[in-house]
Amino acid sequence: MVTATSTYLQDLLAGRTQLPASPLAWLNRLRAEAVDRVSALTVPTTRDEEWRFTDLSPLTRTSFQPARQRSQLRLADIEQHLLPETGARLVFVDGVYAPQLSATDAGGGVTLQNLSAPNAPAAMLEPHLGRHAAFRDNVFAALNTAFLHDGALIVVPPDAVLERPLHLLFVATQAAAIYPRCLLVAGARSAVTVIEDYVALADSAYFNDAVTEIAVADAARVEHVRVQREAASAFHIADCAVALAQGSRYRSTGIAFGARLSRYNLNVTQHAEGAECTIDGLALIGGQQLADTHSCIDHARPHGVSRQLHKCIAGGAAHAVFNGKVLVRPGAQLTDSAQSSRNLLLSGRAHVDTKPQLEIFADDVKCAHGATVGQIDSEELFYLKSRGLPEETARNLLTYAFGAEIIERIPVASLRQRLARTVLTRTAEPS
Repeated sequence: MVTATSTYLQDLLAGRTQLPASPLAWLNRLRAEAVDRVSALTVPTTRDEEWRFTDLSPLTRTSFQPARQRSQLRLADIEQHLLPETGARLVFVDGVYAPQLSATDAGGGVTLQNLSAPNAPAAMLEPHLGRHAAFRDNVFAALNTAFLHDGALIVVPPDAVLERPLHLLFVATQAAAIYPRCLLVAGARSAVTVIEDYVALADSAYFNDAVTEIAVADAARVEHVRVQREAASAFHIADCAVALAQGSRYRSTGIAFGARLSRYNLNVTQHAEGAECTIDGLALIGGQQLADTHSCIDHARPHGVSRQLHKCIAGGAAHAVFNGKVLVRPGAQLTDSAQSSRNLLLSGRAHVDTKPQLEIFADDVKCAHGATVGQIDSEELFYLKSRGLPEETARNLLTYAFGAEIIERIPVASLRQRLARTVLTRTAEPS
């Protein structure tokens, strides 16, 4: 049966006529399989349990195609988004790699390049690309994989410790369907910090459908900062899949400020003993924005540790959604997990749907979770007013402090300062 959503997906797939064939036979097969899955799947609706709070009809009512022309941006056009602390960067404009804006010498034997570069290490790509982010039952991951061409590739060799962060900058300039792709492979005992950054240079309605895959080898450490500052009219749907090996460490800080509608799916799997992950997130939204975050931490082996703190600040008539699952599989004994969802409402029209959940199938574990939804604490407000602060200033200060707890965990000073200024500006706006 032909439905409106299947027609919508076929219209999106029509844009693949511009996609060149890859010289890698396995990659062409991967793309073809993804096309088949898109054709078999439909766009989720609020009748689907995982999407019951997020109505995608505004997206499916808007037709998108890949960018028809390449943007001729200069370095000065993106200078405001560059970070002085970073050692190297890859820049993509409307989904297309921009070598004139990139600086790929990361040192330490690190591979930092476009996925579709002729010299891309095929032996490293095939075991990981499309293997961690499941697309067979995920229509948006399948759609991204069907368009797989340009993308960010980072390969950190064993024992390499990068002192400076790597910056992946995805810039949107026009109304189009954009398919960002990232693959990070961290070798044994390596250490790297990566900033995945989505920005817009114009307030146009576009669709960013992103997929990131991260493989962390034995005793490796990855710090992943993800910042979503899309245009106010944009749609942003993203999947990130992380595979952790023995004794590895993964730390994620995710910030969502932009987009009319955004959805972020983060799935972390601890494939071996002693893996640890820390996941922090902040969504700051207002007006008619909707920000939906779904996460799953899969403790598949013993001695795993996970910590998660997710915060939402919603003003105006905004709608924030958080669904965080911690899964402890049979045999994953001595798992230690804690999860917290804290939410602040700035107006009577804003609302939050939060659902932290534990699924435990082992008997020797320490797991806890909790959620709060409320407004600014009246006692804290009274205290600041009693010290001479006007009520509006006191409210803004308390709101800023609520969000700053997450931003302060970002290890890049210039980015931390820019995001802090954004929070101060946004919290000072009337709800």
